[in-house]
Amino acid sequence: MDEVAGAIADSVRREILLMLRDESLSAGQIAERFAISRPAVSRHLRVLREAGLVSDTADGRRRVYELVTAPLDELAGWLDRLTRPSGWAHHLDALETEVHRTRRERQAAGPRLEDRASEDRGTSERKTA
Repeated sequence: MDEVAGAIADSVRREILLMLRDESLSAGQIAERFAISRPAVSRHLRVLREAGLVSDTADGRRRVYELVTAPLDELAGWLDRLTRPSGWAHHLDALETEVHRTRRERQAAGPRLEDRASEDRGTSERKTA
């Protein structure tokens, strides 16, 4: 995961990954889209290849690059855990929901509960008298 995170830390490499999302491209086609030298683009492609984010195949004298998304799965899972509410936050959210539900139920049943309470008081008063 560290190698993948390091590979996508560079803006040029992230742009290359976005370009390869839609289609396979040769190293020359990728280099044409940047204002940096071809050797610099080759170094970026090497980093992406070593991280497993791109694969390359020979097509005559050209190298054609293709996006490989599988190495991003572990990083995406970690990011999901990082952004998901913590255990306590989840439990407190559930408690808040339960409190609101209970209040709504009590408000809806309010007059009936008060009537029952007064009936119970009347019954107990008669028993003591």
